[in-house]
Amino acid sequence: MTDTQERHVTPESPSPDIPPILRGARVYLIGRQTIDREALDRFLSDEGFVWEPSTDNPADLMPEIAGRLCYLSYGKGRKENSDYLNNILSVKHGSVVEHTVFNFLFTGVSRSLTHELVRHRAGFGYSQLSQRYVDESACAFVEPRVVAEDPEAHRLFAEAVTAARDAYIALADRLEEVIRAKGLEGDMSKTRIRKLAREAARAVLPNATETKIFVTANGRALRHFLELRGSPDAEPEIRALAVQLCRLLQTEAPNLFADYELYPLPDCSEAVRTPNPKV
Repeated sequence: MTDTQERHVTPESPSPDIPPILRGARVYLIGRQTIDREALDRFLSDEGFVWEPSTDNPADLMPEIAGRLCYLSYGKGRKENSDYLNNILSVKHGSVVEHTVFNFLFTGVSRSLTHELVRHRAGFGYSQLSQRYVDESACAFVEPRVVAEDPEAHRLFAEAVTAARDAYIALADRLEEVIRAKGLEGDMSKTRIRKLAREAARAVLPNATETKIFVTANGRALRHFLELRGSPDAEPEIRALAVQLCRLLQTEAPNLFADYELYPLPDCSEAVRTPNPKV
């Protein structure tokens, strides 16, 4: 798990009861692949190949197994996984990178970020917190860095999100009363009534509302994400997430993501680049 998240409740806020204000995402790596070496060795034996992989890391080994199948090159050519994957990336044989898969859980991200994240479709799968079912009366809000760095901008932000949170609570309570006053509750469960109230009340919540999302992605899709969202031109919140992911992936799959470089920007944030784009 990587964590650059801070929670702030500022005493100078105009409201003594402002909601939690977050700066930065939390990234949890929930799932990793495994290699069944018995099955791999059985395949090699059945086909008459003699090959001993140079790594036991599934994230790096999966693309090599797949790539060598394309040319039946088990036991031939490059012996080190790092050399093999470097060649794969340089010649842009990207399809074999799709066989590496990770499962993540992101928290402390805004609805604004996930609106951009879910545009990445090929190679990604998503399951996101539902505002229709989940009570957001205790929700947090994600504050942009440029807002947090200016005291007056921060004050205005805190005031606005507090008002939005309070309006949501009042609306949800009022709409439950309206439903009951109309006599509609006789045909509805309590859960259904709350859902109808919350799905309407959420209309007043801003893009800054914190959400949680489960993400599954393959190696090729993640590389595409890092290149687009780790760019200096990307929106700062999602770029910071891309930087976190890059660091994590370079630990989990050091050969597959070795070509990425993190570098500083003038505002002291970071960006991502690679000499092997569009693999």
